[in-house]
This record gives sequence, C-alpha cells and structure tokens, in this order.
Amino acid sequence: MDEMVHHTRAAARAKTSALLGSDLPFHSYDTPEQAVKNSLRLVQAGAEYVKAEGGREILPQVRAIIAAGIPFVGHLGMLPQHILEEGGKYRIKGRDEAGREKLLDDAAALADAGAFAVVLELVAPAVAGEITAKFPFATIGIGSGPDCDGQILVTFDLVGTFPWFTPRFVKPKLQAAEQMRAAFIDWKKSL
Repeated sequence: MDEMVHHTRAAARAKTSALLGSDLPFHSYDTPEQAVKNSLRLVQAGAEYVKAEGGREILPQVRAIIAAGIPFVGHLGMLPQHILEEGGKYRIKGRDEAGREKLLDDAAALADAGAFAVVLELVAPAVAGEITAKFPFATIGIGSGPDCDGQILVTFDLVGTFPWFTPRFVKPKLQAAEQMRAAFIDWKKSL
C-alpha cells in the first residue's frame, strides 16, 4: 500500500486533466473495512477512483468503498493479482457457457453496486461485447476485442520489454529488451 500511495501521489502531482485512478494491491481489500481504509489512503494521495479485481466475491468491499463516497472501477476476466492461483497462465475467460455466465453475473453485481467502469481483461470478445451492451458502466478492454468502450495497451507490451511473455493480442512496435541486451553485451565487450 505504501508504494501505491507513493506512486499515486507522484502521478497526481504530474497530471493535468486526466482522470487518475489507483489499483488496490493484492490483499489490501480483504475486508470491507480494510478496503475503505486503503481506498481513502489512495484518494488522499490524489486518486479520483480506486480499482480492485473481482466480482461478486468482493461485493461487500465494493459497496463499502462506494458508500464511503469513493468512485469504483471493477476488473473482471483475467485477474493479474490472482494469476498464480490459475497456474501462472494467462487464459481467455468466457470461452464456455459457465465462464460466460460467471462474467455476466459478476458484471451484474458490479453494476448493481454502482461501479462506474469495469476493466475486461482477456475476456472472450463476444462476451465483452455482451457486457458492454448490457450494463450501464463503461468497459475498458485489455485484449477483449473491439466492442469495449475503451482500450488499454500496456506500454511494456507495446515496446517489448518483457521478452519472455508477449500477449497474443499485442504486436510490439519495438523489441526494447533485445536492443537493451545487445547494447549491454556490446558495452561489456568494450571494457
């Protein structure tokens, strides 16, 4: 939490007119009380909303955050904070009927609680489109197809700084990691 507060404060000092949100880190919203306490810390640092991963299972926390007057953004589909629970694999969610129904149920729960937006990460495009059409919140896609209201592209993915993993939906415009490695090797040889 201390690092997120620090980074949020730095971003708040630098922003001009962008909407500034901050993610609640893993295990920083295990209870409604903890979720509100940590959300307030992020707001005091300059966040205008907070985001947390999960759907119906975090509904008490979401309701508590919103009841405290803090705008909330949800995150459904592939949940990076929980990737190890899924064997460390990035998988598209909602490919089968059970997955689709869970995503729709979680989206309905977040809509009922008052989330103003939901990030859809690695959600089957047809399901992402269905969620976008059905619910009143804005959807922001990360590898979830063109039917979301907005899109995120992670800078590290765009410039190829993680050579051990490039999401299938990303076409890096640069191979920075390879170029950096070559520069370091060349420099080392010149010593």
